[in-house]
Amino acid sequence: MRLLLILSLLCTLPVQAQDDENFPPPDSLQQIQAVRASSKITVDGKLDETDWQQGRVISEFFRREPRQGGPIRYETQVRLLYDDKNVYIGAICKDSVGLKGIRVQDLRRDFSWGLNDLFGIALDPQNLKQYAQGFQTTPYGNQRDFQNFNGNSFDTGWNTLWRVRTKRSDEGYMVEMAIPFKSLRYNLPEEGNTITLGFTLVRYARRDIEVSSFPAIPQSFTPYRMTYAAQLTGIEAPPPSTNIRVEPYALYQYDENKTGEQLIEKLNEPKVGVDAKWAINPKTVLDLTVNTDFAQADVDRAVNNLERFNIFFPERRQFFLENSGIWAGGSQQSIRPFFSRRIGLQGEFNAIPAAIDVGARFTQRTEKNALAGLFVRQRETENSAGSNFGVLRYLKNYGRENNIGVMVTHRLDDTFSNLGLESNNNTTITLDGQIRPTSQWDIQYMLSSSIDEGTGKTGYAGRLFFGNNSNKFYYGWLTEYIDANYSPRMGFVRQNDVIRHNPGGYFILRPKNLDWIRRWDPGVFVDYNHDATNPSSFQQASLIIFPVFTWFKDDSFVEITSVPTWQNINFDFAPLGLEIARDRYYYTRYLVQYNTDLSKKWSGDLGVNFGGFYNGTRTTMNAAARFAPIPHTTFTLNYERNDIRGVGILEEDLTTNLYTASLRLALNPRVQLSSFYQYNSFNEQGRWNVRFSWEYLPLSFVYLVFNDTQTDIFEPIQQSTQFISKVTLLKQF
Repeated sequence: MRLLLILSLLCTLPVQAQDDENFPPPDSLQQIQAVRASSKITVDGKLDETDWQQGRVISEFFRREPRQGGPIRYETQVRLLYDDKNVYIGAICKDSVGLKGIRVQDLRRDFSWGLNDLFGIALDPQNLKQYAQGFQTTPYGNQRDFQNFNGNSFDTGWNTLWRVRTKRSDEGYMVEMAIPFKSLRYNLPEEGNTITLGFTLVRYARRDIEVSSFPAIPQSFTPYRMTYAAQLTGIEAPPPSTNIRVEPYALYQYDENKTGEQLIEKLNEPKVGVDAKWAINPKTVLDLTVNTDFAQADVDRAVNNLERFNIFFPERRQFFLENSGIWAGGSQQSIRPFFSRRIGLQGEFNAIPAAIDVGARFTQRTEKNALAGLFVRQRETENSAGSNFGVLRYLKNYGRENNIGVMVTHRLDDTFSNLGLESNNNTTITLDGQIRPTSQWDIQYMLSSSIDEGTGKTGYAGRLFFGNNSNKFYYGWLTEYIDANYSPRMGFVRQNDVIRHNPGGYFILRPKNLDWIRRWDPGVFVDYNHDATNPSSFQQASLIIFPVFTWFKDDSFVEITSVPTWQNINFDFAPLGLEIARDRYYYTRYLVQYNTDLSKKWSGDLGVNFGGFYNGTRTTMNAAARFAPIPHTTFTLNYERNDIRGVGILEEDLTTNLYTASLRLALNPRVQLSSFYQYNSFNEQGRWNVRFSWEYLPLSFVYLVFNDTQTDIFEPIQQSTQFISKVTLLKQF
């Protein structure tokens, strides 16, 4: 009966497309004439220079949320200026209740979309239509910058030099940005120096979930779909000059490892290194890093894995985050021929860092193609061999938003006498691409092969996705293939020897007669997995049925989902040490999840996931509470509990508790202290991470970092303590 329901839902979805409110990109793009500033612009958020009274006021924003089209409640006025060094953006973001209406949760850099009021601009300096540089801020002036590829994939680790200041008042807030030409990578024409930049503007008024953009972009797309972008014309840009960014650092690190009261290992040493970026020309950038250090990167959070799949831990190191969207498979978590977490960490995804001696990254982008390369030399440690990592990527753009690319990775591990390991080569070759026959259809494909010298085996993996994303519905189909021999030793796979089919869809309902419901997305997905070596051998299947998936007017949210699940355990499997008998299982799990308006001073969420679990039951409860009385102070508590009963061959019971507390204090967006403590009862491990950062000059920092991990499950107790002080200085020439 459920299968008939799913098929009927999927069959009715194309019929709904007749009422789709999407609109295609315009044939003729809007043009805004830039105005040259005649005097110095001081970036202070006041917009009091006379030049701000010149030029066209952009105020005809298009409402995207909570309903597409219609009158704008929160008026925004924007002016654009330039001089010999910068492009300036001045915005007046009006709010009828002024200071009382501002919603900002914290003052961190690269804040998350959704919790704060914000204003931003996205620029396409080379008019590629498939690439954008985003610059956003809140009423308190914290910065968010990112790269966006094809309107979907984000590189939030990308940081560049720009300035912003804001002023808050009883009428709303004002924004003043200065983006240097050196940060934009534009192309000069063959004659003259007048350029045109593609751009979009976005305003998010969080209190009423109003998202507006200039020019008009359908709500089913991000505000960075640059095929809809307007054009900023008549900019007399400076010719390309020496554009070198150098960032040396000095670091002092103290480590000690104890077993009980006995000191086992101690490290006490200084360290220096340097990162450099050279914009050879507007199309081509070369990055270099020597004796690289990532002391300031966020640490991973503990996870208790109860599934049969590998857990994906995201990359957190800025050198690898920047431009990561250009690599094949970089936007998904099942098949990644190149995954940078394999670099600079000992073992297979081990969190223990290994030193990087030197690294280089080359990126070249034009309207027609992109070329990128990466090389990193990893130093030998007591636990891992020295290694060379190389990636080469070529991407060809064609049509409006289509591309096809090829990528080669190569990892060479040195001979490692400590463990008696011989030198080993591992190579992958990947073909991938994207086709957008219309603005709302998206087709993606990837075929990858790995060749491993150590095993002498060649493996294959592939991925095919097509989806239709409109204002009224989404439906799509994903199929992934990973054979038993596919081994990208510079990459990541969710599971080997599997073919996975994941079709499904959901409606997007915005009831006009129920103002308290902003959006309701009922739908269903199928997740079916079987062996790649023996396609008739079933592994796992589930139906994800979510009749309630609803956002309310204040953006609070409720979800009710049922997940009938079929399992075929034909391998050794013991999640959290519970040995599961080789057999077939059927059970249904249920999820009820609710969160309040997360932008308020007090917010929280509560969820329970319960039902069968193999031959027993499992109830997982998660709860979170957040207190942000002012943007300068945020305190968060998280709790996860697993109650497992009668599971496995021995029909065992197991209870795990995972506690997390975090505190963030900020003097302003440039001086911040963040800390978190996590305790996992399963392995009796507690972890502290405390980090102070001071941005004393643009993108120049002082960091103080303290890490402490204590594991009580061992006898005697094991403890690891680390203190790091680091100073970086960025100079641009």
